[in-house]
Amino acid sequence: MSQAPIRIVIAKPGLDGHDRGAKVVARALRDAGMEVIYTGLRQTPMQIAAAVVQEDARVLGMSILSGAHNQIFPEVMRLLKEQGADDVLVFAGGIIPDEDIPALKALGIREIFQPGTNTDDIVAFIHQALSS
Repeated sequence: MSQAPIRIVIAKPGLDGHDRGAKVVARALRDAGMEVIYTGLRQTPMQIAAAVVQEDARVLGMSILSGAHNQIFPEVMRLLKEQGADDVLVFAGGIIPDEDIPALKALGIREIFQPGTNTDDIVAFIHQALSS
């Protein structure tokens, strides 16, 4: 019997209007056999957390370019915890300054992928994180 595919929500929080990177990651994850739900642009933290819960996702990937990660990501993490989904593996990508990464990881975001990351590295990260 084969194992069910990994369900992942890929979200674009905030007012950021560019989603090419998120779509590239979503395609790579699908190509790797994962089931990807893409939320579309301009999602609120509440919409993102609700999508994760409704879709029974094991993983959440957020892509942000707007610079609002220090405001939006903590709220998403709070809402996931509030809704009993704090066991979801969360990663993020986009334009996130190096100096902001430690605080985001302290919130429970397991990895931050910056521009130029090879999508194979993201796939490998998800498999490794879910198997440990």
